[in-house]
Amino acid sequence: MKMKKLLSLLLALVMMFSLTVTAGAVETDDNDLTGAIVILHTNDVHGAISEYAKVAALKDTYEKMGAYVLLMDVGDFIQGDPVVSISQGATAVELMNLAGYDVVTTGNHEFDYGYANLAKLAGEAKFPVVAANVLYKGKTAFEDNVTFTSPSGVKIGVFGLATPETATKANPAKIKDVKFLGGQSMFDCAQAQVDSLKADGCDIIVCLGHLGIDAESTGNRSVDLLEEVEGIDIFIDGHSHSDLDAIMKATDDTGMVGDTLLTSTGTKLNNVGVVVIADDGAMTMQFATKDLIVTPDKAIADRAAAIQKEIDDDYGNVFAKTEVDLNGAKAQVRTDETNLGDLITDALVWGAKDAGIKVDAAVTNGGGIRASIAKGDITKKDINTVLPFGNTLSIVKLTGAELLEALEASTYCTPESIGGFPHVSGIVFTLDTTKAFDAGDLYPGSTYHAPKSVGRVTIQSIGGRAFDPKATYTIATNDFMAAGGDTYYAFNAAGFVDTGVPMDEVVMDYIKEELNGKVTAADYGTPAGRITIIEGLPFTDVPAGASYYDALKFVYENNIFKGFTETTFGPNNTLTRGQMVTVLWRMNGSPEPKADCPFGDVAANSPFRKAIAWAAENGLTNGYTPTTFAPNQAISRQQFLTILYRYAKFMGYDVSVGENTNILSYEDVAQVSEVFIPAMQWACGSGVLVAEKTLTPTAPALRYQVAEFLANFCQKVVPAATTKAA
Repeated sequence: MKMKKLLSLLLALVMMFSLTVTAGAVETDDNDLTGAIVILHTNDVHGAISEYAKVAALKDTYEKMGAYVLLMDVGDFIQGDPVVSISQGATAVELMNLAGYDVVTTGNHEFDYGYANLAKLAGEAKFPVVAANVLYKGKTAFEDNVTFTSPSGVKIGVFGLATPETATKANPAKIKDVKFLGGQSMFDCAQAQVDSLKADGCDIIVCLGHLGIDAESTGNRSVDLLEEVEGIDIFIDGHSHSDLDAIMKATDDTGMVGDTLLTSTGTKLNNVGVVVIADDGAMTMQFATKDLIVTPDKAIADRAAAIQKEIDDDYGNVFAKTEVDLNGAKAQVRTDETNLGDLITDALVWGAKDAGIKVDAAVTNGGGIRASIAKGDITKKDINTVLPFGNTLSIVKLTGAELLEALEASTYCTPESIGGFPHVSGIVFTLDTTKAFDAGDLYPGSTYHAPKSVGRVTIQSIGGRAFDPKATYTIATNDFMAAGGDTYYAFNAAGFVDTGVPMDEVVMDYIKEELNGKVTAADYGTPAGRITIIEGLPFTDVPAGASYYDALKFVYENNIFKGFTETTFGPNNTLTRGQMVTVLWRMNGSPEPKADCPFGDVAANSPFRKAIAWAAENGLTNGYTPTTFAPNQAISRQQFLTILYRYAKFMGYDVSVGENTNILSYEDVAQVSEVFIPAMQWACGSGVLVAEKTLTPTAPALRYQVAEFLANFCQKVVPAATTKAA
């Protein structure tokens, strides 16, 4: 069968690493890949240059085994470590030339040092740069696609796509006249590439797409594009630093979106991706680079070591110490205040003052903080790794209202990660994530929306004084944000002055001069508390604007009522009788019942058995019948409120308020069974049940309604304190 051929090729690829196989000593008789097409791919290397020697050796190994090998990269290779950022990417391109790359596309960080720099690097590269959706002055900035033909005559078309987020993730001032097609325009561009390559006789279509699968990129992700574009056989992804395991999880363990194979390898060359193509299909895998048993290419290894030594000699000297770990982890700096963010913004305020400029405060973006600093020695390389973009200290003057707009826009999706998340000095503000972002129009040339109104962020003070939306404030920031990068269009609109002083030098000088060479636990042991984040519920099926949101938040935070899973609540699902008494049992501290459960339909291993036994012995329920409880039956609103009424009396709470409430005004009062009338009167009178015209007593109690009943009960009936579950 044909599939056996593909599987045997994969087996050969894997088995070759079960023994010590070197690039110079390949047993081609035992590992024959003649006729196979192998694509090796990397993405988001971010300066991990020491591994290029292994990548080159791997390519050479497969070629000696008879395979036709193409080596590709999906962008973000010129930034991330001083070994590549100091040369603005020249050293990365030099090593990729030596490694034998065949084609690459651009990541957003390829534009960090400006379009002119990237165009220069593309001219020095011995491989084509393809990016069909990147335009310069209205024309394709680089090549849009390239084709390769294997010895067996298989024609492979490769086109590239850069994330449209580059428009705001790169310094807008450095990419003037560059346009990144996004959304439907990008989808149309990709479809046109596919159609053109197929018309040119290509048998296999490969897209190198620096798009990613992160939620914050929704609308421009690889998975979004592949829902719209037909005919791509293999999509090699980047940007989100997702490895193959993450891709599998995002595609229901298929690795496919429609008919397209989707793959990616993480970051920092931790893995090398492998796609093997045969006449019966294509399959993908990844090898951990550290585990590759190949002899690294000596020329590349020597050159990478020489580059590393140059940096270490210049940047390796210790200039300060820190008593604490300084947190620059991506997951934290893009969602919350950290001590490293505090230190950097404090340095910006100090740096402005040192330059003779009085500022009220400072703001920098979490996406610009690229690493942590471990407790102990601090070197110039440490600071440059944290701040690798070559940004400069800039000064913005804007009104309080404009600053408020910028903070609202830059936290629009918090608690989800966003590169624009603000770290501040001299500003105290609160972010309420329980409120929905009121999205207005897209900022010009951006993938981000301006806020139509400001509702999530409130500023308490700036520069130690009460916030005034009409006042003009002077803010220290970086040139990227000052030019409108990320979500900071308001900064650019206000106008700015670039001091030209490198931001990393400002931070180093602040530590050396102001902190006397020591970052202490007293100063930066923990975040300073400049940002207060009011967190919402973790449930994706509960809208922030839901009428029952506050009630559900109360019972959730007080450990009274939880969700189905960590991320779902099921607000419109019914509550069962067993679940009802279990909630009350837990509110009471989950006491051990004195007797066994009296109901025959409650299984011995039922999670409700102890709660039901406790409820029965304390008179909270008489059962469905004297011998049955019906634990899995949906409980009605009047049944729920009656059991809650009995619980209140059992606890000794004052239930006199409301017991004689007249409920005759409700349109459906006749539906209330006589046995339930006292409880329904109490519920209405005490405020546990809030209803206008109808009681709907026989309807099932939905989970969001139960949350409201319990919140009202705890706040209006329980004396002086909140009942909490054990």
